[in-house]
Formats: sequence, structure tokens, C-alpha cells
Amino acid sequence: MTLRPAAFLDRDGVLNDDLGYVVRREDFHWLPGVLDALQRLQQAGYALVVVTNQSGVARGLYTLADVEALHAHMQQELSAHGVMLTEVYACPHHPDGVVGPYRQDCDCRKPRPGMILQALREHGLDPARSVLFGDKASDVQAGRAAGVARCIQVGAGQAARDLADAVDQLLKGPA
Repeated sequence: MTLRPAAFLDRDGVLNDDLGYVVRREDFHWLPGVLDALQRLQQAGYALVVVTNQSGVARGLYTLADVEALHAHMQQELSAHGVMLTEVYACPHHPDGVVGPYRQDCDCRKPRPGMILQALREHGLDPARSVLFGDKASDVQAGRAAGVARCIQVGAGQAARDLADAVDQLLKGPA
């Protein structure tokens, strides 16, 4: 069986505006060029996997059901543009949380690689042919710890390099 490459994508700051604890539909806004970039990755054969820390659950700001509802909305909008996510993984934990079951130091919270490793196992993905796009050093650290071949930091502080620009460079290949 040939393993498939994946594009691992952080959510807030990579796919949508990071307004801080985004969980309501009305606060979710796609960043410019994201839908086209995801279409291009999908056409190039990448499985699209979102990996997002959602410590607002552990902090008591919203529930896991709220996160899942937003992700369902997100997937509906993507589907309308011909984009299908392979999976969305969300870590609801934080060691300083106030909600008992989610107050923990887990293996899935980035910079740890748990969500990525789970996706690799569950979906037959090839880390050596995969890429991760994140807006924080913790995203990149998680990708590297999981053995993802290319880990690209986008967003603020990256000379306005966004997901669309990073995908253009990735799909162009070496110069």
C-alpha cells in the first residue's frame, strides 16, 4: 500500500483570522487565498488534515460541542468550494485548565505531535512526503517531532507570507 502525502494545517492564523478563541460562526473568517490554496493542495494529491489546539475548552470558555459545530460549519463551506478535509483533530486540553477532564498535560497539545501521529496512523499518511503549515513555532515543532518532511511557518511575522504564497512555493518545487 502506498502511503499518501498530507498537508497538515493549523486552524487559527493559517486558515482563518485569529481573533483569539474563535468558536462562533460569525467570528470565523477565511483568510484571503485559503480556499484556492486548499483546492490546489487537494488537486496535487494531498490529504488535508487540520490540527488545532483548542484550549478554550479546558479554560471553560466554550465546549467541545461548540468546537465540533464550528468545524462542521467550516467543512460545509469547504465542501461548497469542492474541498474535502480528510479529518479535523482538535486538542481541548491545557494543563492550567479549569474544566477537570480537560485540565491535563497531554500528548496531543502542540508542540507535542500526538494529533499528527494519530492522523498518520488512522489515514495511512506518509510523513516523508507531507507538509505542515502553522503560524506558531509550536506548530512547526509538532510537525518536526512527528517526522513531517516540510514544516512551514506562515502568518504574522513571516514577511506577510500567507498560506497561498507558501502553497505556490511548495507546488512549484525546487527552482
